[in-house]
Amino acid sequence: MGLLSSKSSKVRQAQVLLLGLDSSGKSTLLYTLKLARGITTIPTVGFNVEMIELDRHLSLTVWDVGGQKAMRTMWDCYCENIDGLVYVVDCTDLGRLEDSRREFEHILKNEHIKNVPVVLLANKQDVPGALSAEDLTRMFKVKKLCSDRSWYVQPCCAVSGEGLAEGFRKLSGFVKSHLKARGDSLAFFKQH
Repeated sequence: MGLLSSKSSKVRQAQVLLLGLDSSGKSTLLYTLKLARGITTIPTVGFNVEMIELDRHLSLTVWDVGGQKAMRTMWDCYCENIDGLVYVVDCTDLGRLEDSRREFEHILKNEHIKNVPVVLLANKQDVPGALSAEDLTRMFKVKKLCSDRSWYVQPCCAVSGEGLAEGFRKLSGFVKSHLKARGDSLAFFKQH
């Protein structure tokens, strides 16, 4: 009986890719969410990996990959076996929004993340003049680019943590559905 109970309450594991240009706030938001308090981070050279559990049934292994120009050429290498994508945008860096949009569009074309759910985090909403989540959705053409997958745009502030849990909960829901659909299709192929 105990063995059956432990199997039914098993926590599923999911791999999440956390991308965005350098200084968009990826590492800050990851550690604010993980530690439940704001921290000061340094630019990521390479990547950080942390496990986050916002849900007792799903554990997210989050791969925070550096966003410097040289690192962006490596993003495609991290896409294999990914169950969700979080893309962070510095909504105050108006001069680099087009670069960020191009990188977002490029990563969505990666064959390994086809149909993988996406959450865009519209970061730095605490700064006056920050682009709103609605404007970001329009500017990044999210409805068009993500028409083949579940997606959501969440306004947030990495430093205070505002909006982070909501964005990752939305992602967790999407990932559960994605894993279930993928599992069902895998079961179908095994039977036939």
